[in-house]
Amino acid sequence: MNIGILLLRLAVGLTLSAQGSQKLFGWFGGPGLNSTGQFFEETLGFRPGRRHALLAGFAEAGGGFLLALGLLTPLGAAAAISVMLVAVFSFHIQKGFFAHNGGYEYNLILAVAALALAFTGSGTLSIDALLNYDESGLPWGLTALLAGVLGGVISLAQRKPISTESAATK
Repeated sequence: MNIGILLLRLAVGLTLSAQGSQKLFGWFGGPGLNSTGQFFEETLGFRPGRRHALLAGFAEAGGGFLLALGLLTPLGAAAAISVMLVAVFSFHIQKGFFAHNGGYEYNLILAVAALALAFTGSGTLSIDALLNYDESGLPWGLTALLAGVLGGVISLAQRKPISTESAATK
């Protein structure tokens, strides 16, 4: 079981970290912070875009890194849930479920996998286990879910309508 949890942590955590690194640093063919910030502002309505891109990148990269290491797993899960919730409701939901159409299936899988880790814990092959930090189970899973949803809702509430005038001049 612990090898399965390790594999899940590594797959989800490193995937999230890579996505965050694309936003923050332009690694792995990503756009980098300035381009991501411009997209956040002009397409998604997050102003200032660069600040929101920085926060999203840190949530993905940092939360993913925590999950991959098995360190403070509920915190990493909450960060992942938050950023995936924002991605779903700011961009993907209007495109339907399936990822091949730009839908939210991929984001949903990452968020639910992170939540599952908050409920199950990071396993014995983790830094949490080395530190005797065994915060998992129903209370920690629900806490990660609540914190992730709250973070996502707060972020989504900061969106501003996109000006059709500025979009038309581009």
